[in-house]
Amino acid sequence: MEQSLGSHKGYDLDLTNARWRKSTRSGGNSDMCVEVAFVDDAIAVRDSKDTTGPVLVFTRGEWDAFVAGAKDGEFDL
Repeated sequence: MEQSLGSHKGYDLDLTNARWRKSTRSGGNSDMCVEVAFVDDAIAVRDSKDTTGPVLVFTRGEWDAFVAGAKDGEFDL
């Protein structure tokens, strides 16, 4: 059974009809990836190998800041 609820800063997000997507860059190694779902004004993220596990939920602003940082190399090791 898939996760049906995510929460973020005091509000709950219904994930029952979420359309989860995995990066096309994950290739054949699908056990090393996360999935995202855009639901209402939030972005949900989960571990692709544990679809019933915890879900992280981000606001659009938080997600945009993360993506911008990743593109800018902020998280490069």
